[in-house]
Amino acid sequence: MDRKVIKKDSLSSSIAVVVGTRPGIIKFSPVIRALEEQKVDYKLAHTGQHYSYNMDKEFFEDLMLPAPDYTNNNVKEAKLHGEQTAEMLKGLEEAFLDSKPGIVIVGGDANTNLAGALAARKLGIEVAHMEAGLRSDDWRMPEEHNRVMIDHISEYLFPPTENTKQNLIKDNVKGEITVTGNTIVDAVKQNLKIARKKSSIFNNFSLNHNKYFVFTAHREENVDNKSTLEQILDGIDIISTEYNSPIIFPIHPRTEEKIKKFNLQKKADSIKNLQIIEPLGYLDFLLLLSEARLALTDSGGIQEEACVLEIPCVTLRTNTERPETVEVGANVVAGTRPTSVIDSVKEMLIRNKNWKNPFGDGSAGERIVRFLQSRLN
Repeated sequence: MDRKVIKKDSLSSSIAVVVGTRPGIIKFSPVIRALEEQKVDYKLAHTGQHYSYNMDKEFFEDLMLPAPDYTNNNVKEAKLHGEQTAEMLKGLEEAFLDSKPGIVIVGGDANTNLAGALAARKLGIEVAHMEAGLRSDDWRMPEEHNRVMIDHISEYLFPPTENTKQNLIKDNVKGEITVTGNTIVDAVKQNLKIARKKSSIFNNFSLNHNKYFVFTAHREENVDNKSTLEQILDGIDIISTEYNSPIIFPIHPRTEEKIKKFNLQKKADSIKNLQIIEPLGYLDFLLLLSEARLALTDSGGIQEEACVLEIPCVTLRTNTERPETVEVGANVVAGTRPTSVIDSVKEMLIRNKNWKNPFGDGSAGERIVRFLQSRLN
């Protein structure tokens, strides 16, 4: 098979931005806005990892982002990680051959980003990795495989913090490393303003400021294991009894499926104050999180958002690739054992919320775009 490589002199001066998951779209929203404001030529490629573009259309509109230039609707049937990544890689390769971008930027650790980085690398296009250098050192996590591989095949690496920069140096990556801050700070600041104008979440659920908890769980290592998922629900039950406060649980489709599969529906339904609701749109969830008393989650992005919003966080995992949130006192890694979770909740509720945001000044998106422009020029 002939290897197709795009000649350097035929590459355009445009930037290809690869998205495909809702957390990825959120993280890239400040970058896309900076590209628009600075009038940089770019193309937006949507891999369709979580949803088809038609299902995501409202999401782009809510955030006032332009529609993608390329979309892939062939991914939703893929069940396995390899199959899904292959479908996305194939679609992105075709998109890059068509547009011939000078740089492809991916952000984070989802399969979308690995597919984007591999497609660019195979075609001889330079790769930039936003949110580089995160490490959980937990090889049960597909995200850990992805982020390590992307870091090693990227020309330009944008770690959000000094800690993540040191991870890259320790791993002996070959690309150019530039600490930029985390675009989650930009995204929270920019998108919370939109959420306050558009969201009616508090009216919908009759919630009072600082009088409820937010709970999310979706990671494979948690919800694909019956015993672990049961432990998590037991912990939530204890918290419900102890604090007698609403616990809002926007249930991930994966988690809902596993609760049914493991015959845990009765257990979940019996938790007194647990309100299981459909997945929320980003603006609704951001506003919900911003007024919560505490967040319980296994999501890396929510750990960051809670930290920026000054909401105490308890992480339902045995590790985190966001250690900065723990170091500043915004988060505690509790594991999934009920006694550990309840102890962590008690600890976080009495902590002062005067921690310093470790993720930058809210200008990461602009910083990244200026850097990419300088390399293209």
